[in-house]
Amino acid sequence: MGGVQNIINLMNLPIYNQVEKFVIDSFNKINKSEEIKHFLRTVYWLKELKPDTDEALLTAAVSHDIERAFRQKDMDDKKTAVGFAGVEYYKTHELRGAEIVVDFLKKQNVQNDFIERVSMLISQHEEGGNDDQNLLKDADCISFFENNVSFFVSGSELTASSVKKVKHKLDWMFDKITSEQAEQIAKPFYEDAIKVLNNN
Repeated sequence: MGGVQNIINLMNLPIYNQVEKFVIDSFNKINKSEEIKHFLRTVYWLKELKPDTDEALLTAAVSHDIERAFRQKDMDDKKTAVGFAGVEYYKTHELRGAEIVVDFLKKQNVQNDFIERVSMLISQHEEGGNDDQNLLKDADCISFFENNVSFFVSGSELTASSVKKVKHKLDWMFDKITSEQAEQIAKPFYEDAIKVLNNN
């Protein structure tokens, strides 16, 4: 975690740093600090995919899942109803996340064009769209396989039915990667996850 933090601080990106702190504080408040690594590694992979990434895209990367820190009960209901990869669930996740970050940035008196760009990126980070939305989606997917996948594939409580759902989630996350570079980075993580899942 510290390595990514140091890289960003050296780049002297004041808005990014404010948002990173907001994200870290928000997840620490709900005792979910283990999720923070995913956000910082999304930033890391974004820089690997596009070294000259601008501050707005980095800001969107570190805050793309902020909705999880402010989750409302209806999201749990949606997840139960649609499984791991429902369109309605993820669209609500994206839009609410964008709203939370927009509200925070406005309180920091950030310029409107920067806010609009961050909002545009977060609001499409699951499915992508334009080149930068796809870039964020790809970095998010790599970080998911690197950091989050153990939550899905490990555990003695997995049943045949849940293994099938997890496999669907893993395939969906891998198949939505856009660039060949990102796919090559994610592939070993994906293959390892499938092996672990198949051994359950």
